[in-house]
Amino acid sequence: MEQEQKWVRDIVRRGSRKAANALVHAYYDDIYSFVYRQIGNREDALDLTQECFFSAFRSIASYDAKKAGVRTWLYHIASHKVIDLRRCRKVQYFPIEDQELVDERDFAEDLVKNLSNQELLRQVEHFVCGMEPHIQEVFRLRVYGEYSFPEIAALFGQPESKIKAQYYRLAAKIRKWIELS
Repeated sequence: MEQEQKWVRDIVRRGSRKAANALVHAYYDDIYSFVYRQIGNREDALDLTQECFFSAFRSIASYDAKKAGVRTWLYHIASHKVIDLRRCRKVQYFPIEDQELVDERDFAEDLVKNLSNQELLRQVEHFVCGMEPHIQEVFRLRVYGEYSFPEIAALFGQPESKIKAQYYRLAAKIRKWIELS
C-alpha cells in the first residue's frame, strides 16, 4: 500500500515511467482477469485493460488515497470501462427495485461455481448488462472483483445495507431468469 502511494506520487510529480511501469506490472493481471471474466473475449479484454490504465494515468492527479486504494480505484475504472462497452451495444435497462430480496447466502460463490460453462457466463453477463450501470458495477465488484459489501459500500459512499439489497435483488432476478431458461 505504501509502495503504491510512492508510485502515484512519482507519476504525478515527476511523470516517472519507471513508477508507471511498476504500477501496471503490479495490477495488470488482476485487471485483465476482472475484465475478461465479464467480457469473455480475449481481444476485447486486452483492449479494455489497456484503456483502463490509460484512463488511470490521465486522471492520476485526481486520485485520492483517502477514498480508495490504488487497486480498488483501478477496479472501479475497469468496471466503468466494461459498462461503457456494453452501453455501446445499446442495451436497455430495467428496474431492479421491485424484486424481492433473497437469503444472505453468498450468491457470488454459487455463480462462480456454475460459470465454468462459458455460454452460461455470456448469458448471465448479457442479462446483467440490462441493469442500470450502478447495479452492474456492484455485481461486478462483488462477483468478479471479490470485494466485500463493506468495501463496495465505502467505494460508493452508501450504506452497506443498500448495497446488499441491490446485490441480492439482482441475484434473485438472475436465479429466476436461470430457472426460466
